[in-house]
Amino acid sequence: MGDKFELTLTQARACRLCEQHLPLGPRPVLQMAPQARILIIGQAPGLKVHQTGVPWNDPSGDTLRRWLALSKTQFYDPSLIAIMPMGFCYPGRGKSGDLPPRPECAPTWHEPLLAVLPNIELTLLIGQYAQRHYLGKQYKTLTDTVRHWQDFAPTHLPLPHPSPRNRHWLSKNPWFEQTVLPHLRQRVHEVIAPSAQRQAPSST
Repeated sequence: MGDKFELTLTQARACRLCEQHLPLGPRPVLQMAPQARILIIGQAPGLKVHQTGVPWNDPSGDTLRRWLALSKTQFYDPSLIAIMPMGFCYPGRGKSGDLPPRPECAPTWHEPLLAVLPNIELTLLIGQYAQRHYLGKQYKTLTDTVRHWQDFAPTHLPLPHPSPRNRHWLSKNPWFEQTVLPHLRQRVHEVIAPSAQRQAPSST
């Protein structure tokens, strides 16, 4: 498994499939290890993430880590958290924000990468692109999908994007912070607890 994992991840990071469509060129941003128990599937890297090569290295990431009640050390530990967006590279800007993830990416790479992540117990689906791909169209809107999160538990949890642009959504839907976030935090720490226990130094 180790050799296959390294080969698949190396190939994904070297991908140039949609290079001609990327204004700043390809720079796939991924984080994972075979031991990872939680998988985060978002949209695509923003400009700052493209520049640094560090996933969720922006205000959205700060909010996401607060939602999860994880430190940066925990969040960026690939043996705990795998990060695999719908589009691995920054897609560029449109009239109202970043463009959608490139459509070639997920169909090409998600299945091979999931095959070398055998320990995933919880997948967080952030935003409509990830939710449509993995949950289908059970509900008409992202709000309805997130509101019915219990339909997808305990293995999947749909979330809105933690972008500062979504502050209005959060203020309009207070139930998210009141009911979804407590479950999210409990489930995340429940899943990573066995890994944390294995990594803790012996007291003997």
